[in-house]
Amino acid sequence: MCDTFVATPDFTSSGRMIFGKNSDREPNEAQCLVRLPERNHKEDLLRATFIDIPQAKKSREILISRPFHMWGAEMGANSKGVTIGNEAVFTRIPIEKKNNGLTGMDLLRIALERSDSASEARDCIIEYLERFGQDACGGYSNRNFFYHNSFLIADAKDAFVLETADKFWAWKKIQGFYSISNGLTLESNYDGLHSGAIDFARAKGWLKKGETFSFKGVFSDSLYTTFSKCKIRREITSKAGEFFRSGFGITEAMQILRLEGRGPGSSPMKLTLGGFPSKDPRFSPSEAGMGSVCLHAGGPFSPNETTASFLAELDPNPSFSQFWATGASIPSISIFIPFSIPGKAMTEGKIVQPGATPDASIWWNHEILYRLCLRNYAKSVPIFSAELKEIQEKYIQKVEWTLSQPRNHSLDPVSEEALADASRLYSKWRGQVAELAAKGNLFPSVWGSPVYRASWAIWNRKARINSRVLIGTDLPYEPAFF
Repeated sequence: MCDTFVATPDFTSSGRMIFGKNSDREPNEAQCLVRLPERNHKEDLLRATFIDIPQAKKSREILISRPFHMWGAEMGANSKGVTIGNEAVFTRIPIEKKNNGLTGMDLLRIALERSDSASEARDCIIEYLERFGQDACGGYSNRNFFYHNSFLIADAKDAFVLETADKFWAWKKIQGFYSISNGLTLESNYDGLHSGAIDFARAKGWLKKGETFSFKGVFSDSLYTTFSKCKIRREITSKAGEFFRSGFGITEAMQILRLEGRGPGSSPMKLTLGGFPSKDPRFSPSEAGMGSVCLHAGGPFSPNETTASFLAELDPNPSFSQFWATGASIPSISIFIPFSIPGKAMTEGKIVQPGATPDASIWWNHEILYRLCLRNYAKSVPIFSAELKEIQEKYIQKVEWTLSQPRNHSLDPVSEEALADASRLYSKWRGQVAELAAKGNLFPSVWGSPVYRASWAIWNRKARINSRVLIGTDLPYEPAFF
């Protein structure tokens, strides 16, 4: 489950396009933030996640955030400023589940590698959707998780929402603030529609004679769409956009992605102009449910967490564009790191890409911090929250200063410094929280329901995480959580 938004230049305080996305996937599904340079290709075929497709003669430089086991990406941007995020959507059209098509993540990466504008990317996704379809598993350990996809696509000038149901599609040009989640949103207000969509709906009996065609009304599957709680999260992001109407910038976009809470006993963070959202002291990840924008996993009915986040502020001159990514889970307690494209920071082959179990990657460094904090979230997070806010503000100011200079606007030096700081601070904060845990100061704590505790015990066991991994030593007893 995910949430994506875009704010067009007429809406933002800077007059630039702003894009944001939280990628919500399985807790052990590490996500790799990686830069792939521009390349010329001699091969005829390209292997996507499950199938071969024609290779392009040339691919553009891209910065993407992708599940570690997939070829495709959840979100990212290219050197032309094209930025895309995708969402799982659930429709009435059955999927054969033969893995003979492209994932939504494949379609996204193909468009980034082959497009110079948002409209080209939109048309590229449509072309490959119609040619190859989207019968492809989108899950990690859940190999039965198949779905269709929607996309927000932006460049410095234009933004589009593109929604699909099997090989059918509809799109609309966006003006103002627009957010999508795990449900179709376009009704009869589309600007473009697959030529066969209406006839298909009539043949299925989903569109009666005299009824106005609605892409959402005809194709949406109500059961899975309701279960995903996409309506709740979209309402939160939409209201947050309206709250910031008079001053929407990168800082405010970060706040939206950091919003957490919507379950019993917890309310969403309070938004403030120009600062971190204020945390509700009653908030507990065990009670957050699927209605939290910054999503916390909690069991069978809340099986995902926000595994990575991505932001972009797009300028007509790519030298002045800025991209921000966590490369880590749970944006409410992670650092957004700045990047420029073109650039060198996070280039493939020069970073540790995360795997299935804890390693030296930035993703697992932060994830161990997060799982330590879950022992007692209310006590753990305040240990480092002030320092997190300070470091984030430091890099927002550094980016503003760098982009204001008359010549070199590359953010590479700032990116490298921020990456080093993030790695150092996550290790430092892990040590501080682990010290409390080792002394028993986080035990006993409110752990949530038995189902919540059992779910995290299973996830940790599958990732080979125990108390020695978390705090560097064996506990006198092993709590069920470990």
